[in-house]
Amino acid sequence: MNEEIDSLLQTEIWNGKTLGDLLTLDFLAGLAGDVLAAVLILFLGFTIAGWAKRRVTHLSERHAQLDDTLFEFLGSILRYAVIGFAFLFVLNTFGVQTTSVVAVIGAAGLAIGLALQGTLSNVAAGVMIIFFRPIKNGDFVEVAGEMGTVRNINLNYTELASLSNTQIIIPNSEVWGNTIINYSIYPTRRAEWTFGVGYGADLKKAETIIRDTITSDPRAHATPEPFIQVNNLGDFSVDFLVRVWCNSSDYFAFTTDMKRKVKEALDEGGVDIPFPTRTLLQPDMGGKED
Repeated sequence: MNEEIDSLLQTEIWNGKTLGDLLTLDFLAGLAGDVLAAVLILFLGFTIAGWAKRRVTHLSERHAQLDDTLFEFLGSILRYAVIGFAFLFVLNTFGVQTTSVVAVIGAAGLAIGLALQGTLSNVAAGVMIIFFRPIKNGDFVEVAGEMGTVRNINLNYTELASLSNTQIIIPNSEVWGNTIINYSIYPTRRAEWTFGVGYGADLKKAETIIRDTITSDPRAHATPEPFIQVNNLGDFSVDFLVRVWCNSSDYFAFTTDMKRKVKEALDEGGVDIPFPTRTLLQPDMGGKED
């Protein structure tokens, strides 16, 4: 048994060296040199990685047309890539075959990927959102049945602030896989209303009141020309369809303000605004003669 142990101790375990070789001063001195080299490589790797990330992220700060989120993401990817190469150089310094390490990392990555399919789908969707930029921070959007202002986009989820200023967290896979309505992407929007007047009303007068009330508001755009026409003859009213363009930032306040102002203007002008009515006809319930 002792002979087997002695034979095992003589087996090559480090770069073709036996156990006796490992205990020599030359080997220990070489190992100390390798450790110092590894520390220097890691120091330079982290320094260069931080410098490279700052250079990339500063590009978006110097140029307003570049997106901050995208360049922050690119800077992080570059930083991790530099650090990864630094670790490979460290392993190579100690004589470790890096090709084998890469193969092991690949196999481990495959196993982890199968175990974390849902999380990785969010990461993949996050990469697509960051690169293609269908939405960005500050946009007012509707996505996955939720409406709010985009506060943050990262690799796992998108954060919205609702109209009542509550936090909404949506996984990126649901953002990228659903229809996105971005209300902030264009500088102007078309506001639309339907105003009903009675059948006995003077339609020309009603149209003039509606047009003057809306177009006199400074938020209404003169170009394209406002559209105001009778659109429907309803059961109780003659309906005017009104379409006017405005700035996207004014849309919600403009549409709500005009509903009240037009109603008040029609009342002041004596134009009847109808509401549904119902007439009940009661049959004669007089008694029959014998």
